[in-house]
Amino acid sequence: MDESLTLDNGGQDVSLAQLLPVDRLQFRKDLQEAFMAAIRDRLPLEPDEGPIPSDADVFESLDASKAVAFHILAGGQKVGGAVLVIDTTTHRNSLSFFFVNPGVHSRGIGQQAWTLIEHTFPETLTWETHTPYFEKRNIHFYVNKCGFKIVEFFNERHPDPHDPDIDSERFEEGMFRFEKQMMPPI
Repeated sequence: MDESLTLDNGGQDVSLAQLLPVDRLQFRKDLQEAFMAAIRDRLPLEPDEGPIPSDADVFESLDASKAVAFHILAGGQKVGGAVLVIDTTTHRNSLSFFFVNPGVHSRGIGQQAWTLIEHTFPETLTWETHTPYFEKRNIHFYVNKCGFKIVEFFNERHPDPHDPDIDSERFEEGMFRFEKQMMPPI
């Protein structure tokens, strides 16, 4: 799958480009920088603490069965990315990672990129993703901009059965699980 649709974002084209193997290290670095910028404001970080998400988590996601990854481009420049898991049998797909560089937030790029992802995978019946309880910006984006619904709240009394190794100290207040039901093709 090469570059998909392009949408015009007020004179700045937003597009997706498939992640190439040669770009994996820079993609990981950009993803971690975007996530760390959001986390720094909300959680205390230990001086020796590694990046969030960890290198292992990023590469596990990129190497997962059925995973596809894209750069998000705005005006031809890499400004973010997405890692998806596409199940062509169940059409229940998931968003593992999604980020837009902090320097280009609030310009509609993330919403345009998400629209492109939906158009790239029109056979999807359900999209799923997760975000920590404290990520108000993400919650606003997924619910109010992209049409996801919060369907589950994982916490110490209701742990995520698919992620028993979650860092309970860091996210002890929990994680939200979101779903977006798509209209089936006619």
